[in-house]
Amino acid sequence: MMPQIATANRLIDGEVVFLGTHGWVVTIERASVARSDGEIKALEALAKQAEAVNEVVGSYLIDVQDEGRGPWPLRFREQLRAKGP
Repeated sequence: MMPQIATANRLIDGEVVFLGTHGWVVTIERASVARSDGEIKALEALAKQAEAVNEVVGSYLIDVQDEGRGPWPLRFREQLRAKGP
């Protein structure tokens, strides 16, 4: 199973955010990495809950690799989102 993180856009300003251990963060290095089925389901549930209370919009999980410096997306689209403008 591929490790995953949750990403979304913050509703108040549209900023790309990642779900960390203490809420949504703007740097991917601080994102919480889910490695098991249970962790992935919990991460997805937390992201959907944040959408339900209008904290973020468009949350989804992305596959990442963990290179020791923190998670890094495998897909080009998410790499661009992680780098920022």
